[in-house]
Amino acid sequence: MRARAAGLRVCPACQQVCRIPAEAATPPGCPRCGARLHDRKPDSLTRTWAYLIAALILYIPANLLPIMRTESLLGVSDDTILSGVVYFWISGSAGLATLIFTVSIVVPLAKMATLAYLTCRVRWPGQADRHQLGRLYKLVELVGRWSMLDVFVVALMVGMVQFQSLASIKAGAGAIAFGAVVVLSMLAANSFDPRLLWDNDGSPDDDR
Repeated sequence: MRARAAGLRVCPACQQVCRIPAEAATPPGCPRCGARLHDRKPDSLTRTWAYLIAALILYIPANLLPIMRTESLLGVSDDTILSGVVYFWISGSAGLATLIFTVSIVVPLAKMATLAYLTCRVRWPGQADRHQLGRLYKLVELVGRWSMLDVFVVALMVGMVQFQSLASIKAGAGAIAFGAVVVLSMLAANSFDPRLLWDNDGSPDDDR
């Protein structure tokens, strides 16, 4: 028997396992912390798609706009994520270039594509292995935290170079867009309810 059929719910705030009376007409509150209990996250797929679409839209300016602006005695230069990768590659830092390309280009795009695939699998389950889908979602949560590395590098360089009198580095509009992409992808992953992958039918209901 499934926990959902047995009337058991897990509190999203304190992780308390609660038993829901069968006659409850509205979602009750957790007896420990008072948080609202749902057998599935409300409007999970709708909110996940909304965050994903917004992240995909901002992903374009995040890669096209300059993420860093350098002002020195030699002039002013704007650098995007890709130009930074190319600079480190041709300067002999292939490992650093590969790292930045992976965490700034590959990881965010792969995370959004994976979340889109999981949401589609909820709607159209097919013959997919739910255990593999669950592990795929855990992998998304694991690698998502590394997506902010590029923004962290820019912030670190800004703080270091500002102490110099001959040059200054400022974060560009691309850094703001990239940070928004990371935040939106995190919200999308948090909005997605992996328990939907285990439901027998993939038809939408009010709790999704």
